[in-house]
Amino acid sequence: MIDDLHGRSVVADTHNDLLDALVHRPVERWVPHFRDRWLPQLQAGGVNLQVLPVFIDDVFRPEGALRQTLRMIEVAHRVAAASPETRLCVTGTEIDEALDDDRIALVLALESAPGVGEDVELLETLYRLGVRIASLAHFGRTALADGSGEDATGSRLTRAGVAAHAEMERLGMIFDVSHLSAAGVDHVLELSTRPVMATHSSARALRDHHRNLTDAQLKGIADNGGVVCVNFFAPFLHESDFTIDRLVDHIEHIAGVMGVRHVGLGPDFVKEVLEDVTPPCCEAQFIEGVPTDRFLPGLEGPAGLPLVTEALQKRGWPEDDIVRVLGQNVLDLFRSELRGSAS
Repeated sequence: MIDDLHGRSVVADTHNDLLDALVHRPVERWVPHFRDRWLPQLQAGGVNLQVLPVFIDDVFRPEGALRQTLRMIEVAHRVAAASPETRLCVTGTEIDEALDDDRIALVLALESAPGVGEDVELLETLYRLGVRIASLAHFGRTALADGSGEDATGSRLTRAGVAAHAEMERLGMIFDVSHLSAAGVDHVLELSTRPVMATHSSARALRDHHRNLTDAQLKGIADNGGVVCVNFFAPFLHESDFTIDRLVDHIEHIAGVMGVRHVGLGPDFVKEVLEDVTPPCCEAQFIEGVPTDRFLPGLEGPAGLPLVTEALQKRGWPEDDIVRVLGQNVLDLFRSELRGSAS
């Protein structure tokens, strides 16, 4: 049963790789699998606003990256068209309309954008198809920027990356700094005239991993008017204590550094996705030095999101602040920044 406060709040999840799980299935199973497996979880978790990242596996890079990007966008459009409980939204107004109709607002995002490469003009093509958020790198190097795994290079955005950033600002596409190198984050903050966001990043002061953001970066994003959405992936929160308390520690730390109006939730629920796309022979995996089979108990998927509300209440958080972190801050950002249509 969803807690009363949780049920009254707008709950926004800014990073769920469910499209990756769907696209690995036969086309005829895309919609049924979403309706059978993912929609009930979103509803059980009280999710009202779901960002859907388009992440392209290495096997498709570089030649097949754009084709796979288009396939994943097509998945999202088909799911939304066949599911009256959802609506694919491209503006803040459409998100509000979906919420008013008790529908889950879906928003498309690019994660790393390998399908774009140096052809920055394709961002407008993808914008027409509904993409409203984008990042330029994952862990490694792209034609646009270095990911956080390449921090030692000290690299900023490439010339094409700077052009991509400018094009995103022109279009009204939100820049996502999650996964971007440290120097890249600084560069983006220097360039940006509009708020940026981190769709799934936690606090480096509490867990010294390159995937997390430093206090200086957090302050820079707050000064920029942006929002940082806390990642739930257990090994990015603590070396060994994989509990919801450690997640709340990160939420509290980030709120303390940035202010509560700049914090959201970017769970990055990967357990079910990894089970769907990883061959049985390869169960024991590591990514960037951490195991991929460690999760917060009860928060392996979106159905567990009411536990976050409960944990914040136990810490004595005021209701208004909990509402902000659950989704109001993200909703406010989308209302102010997502103004253009896809046509």
